[in-house]
Amino acid sequence: MKTLFDKVCVIGVGLMGGSLARAMKKQGLVKTVIGTSRNSENLQQAVKLNVIDRFEADMTIAAAEADLIVLAVPVGAVENVLQLIKPVMKPNAVLTDLGSTKQNIADAMRNVFGEVPDNAVLGHPIAGTEQSGVAASFAELYEGRRIILTPLVNTNADALEKVTALWQGVGAQVMNMEISHHDEVLAATSHLPHVIAYAMVSTLAKMNDKQDIFKYAAGGFKDFTRIASSDPTMWLDICLANKDALLDVVSLFKDDLDELANAIEVGDKKKIHSMFSFAKTARDAITSADNVDK
Repeated sequence: MKTLFDKVCVIGVGLMGGSLARAMKKQGLVKTVIGTSRNSENLQQAVKLNVIDRFEADMTIAAAEADLIVLAVPVGAVENVLQLIKPVMKPNAVLTDLGSTKQNIADAMRNVFGEVPDNAVLGHPIAGTEQSGVAASFAELYEGRRIILTPLVNTNADALEKVTALWQGVGAQVMNMEISHHDEVLAATSHLPHVIAYAMVSTLAKMNDKQDIFKYAAGGFKDFTRIASSDPTMWLDICLANKDALLDVVSLFKDDLDELANAIEVGDKKKIHSMFSFAKTARDAITSADNVDK
């Protein structure tokens, strides 16, 4: 497979950044992957696991060498990282990210550079697990998964082409989307489910008989709440970064939950059945569409 970049700097070598590093190396898309983060022990482990080729504790050293810089840090940390690496970046270096929110990333770039650089290609892979850290990374994480890119009017065509080819090279399905639409869609399909899972586990854990509740929890509970084991720091940043879109969909969910609770209270079988049937039909349609896509 064609080598796309000489040296890649991955800032934040955890599950997401580490998995991309593994995949890029496995597919021969890059010559050298340099990892950097605030945690030197994590970086040493990344080298031992062959996730990266080498590391630099000083991210400015790593960024200065790179033809591609991948921001794989929590979205709330992006602006500080950009401030650090701005003075050392090569003029033609491509900049991309793995963040679950896009408007705040674009805003961070404008705050630091004055505008979103034309060599910046904002991206969001719709992939992940509830695990975190470099030890949880694996090269196949992005295979068959969607990656959303949000190019702007000034985005350099060559940079977009290379980032697109990179994601396709690791097995992802690439699609483009406007930033505002991305944040609205992900608030509903990703951010809301995480908020609900965290809230549900928190509620049950506060109940007096919580030990029995969790002891007898069935598979459905474990499946539904799996994502509550995700990194709290990462999801705190996401919630605040996409606050407006998330609050809109939370409000809609609360209204539907209140409607269902009222129907249960008065014993409105028709209403309850209608809401459940509507949800089942919608869920089955989603599953069917996913199978067709595959």
